[in-house]
Amino acid sequence: MRSFARRIVFPLLATTALLTVLTGCGSGISLDEPIEGPVWRLAQLGDEPVGQSEAQVQFDRSSGRVSGSGGCNRISGTFTRSGITLRIGQLASTRMACADPARGANEAQFISALQSTASYRLAGPSRLALLDGGGRTVALLNSGGGR
Repeated sequence: MRSFARRIVFPLLATTALLTVLTGCGSGISLDEPIEGPVWRLAQLGDEPVGQSEAQVQFDRSSGRVSGSGGCNRISGTFTRSGITLRIGQLASTRMACADPARGANEAQFISALQSTASYRLAGPSRLALLDGGGRTVALLNSGGGR
């Protein structure tokens, strides 16, 4: 019985454990799937959809920079990502006034959401949820033109 356990049972248990780790809790999405590359367009702030918005960000792995638009102004800064942890450094912004006060308020809230990001969750290949330290969604972004 001991040789059966060594030859069959132990390798089977090791393989099962490895497969469990590699599937990342059964989500089908790698916990370390890169968010760098695509342009992520703002779709929702907190629980509120934003409708048509020019707010967007793009993460560049090679430079460790994040850049985009708050809707009225260009924004840029640094970021670090490890697994699902995402930290966005202090953002710099141009100082143009928004003609539409609602658009300006959305921009301020979007920048605040970016600054409070502690982690992220991919809700599919083109949906990125930014989460604060408490795990609450502060912003939802889409890539690939989908809203």
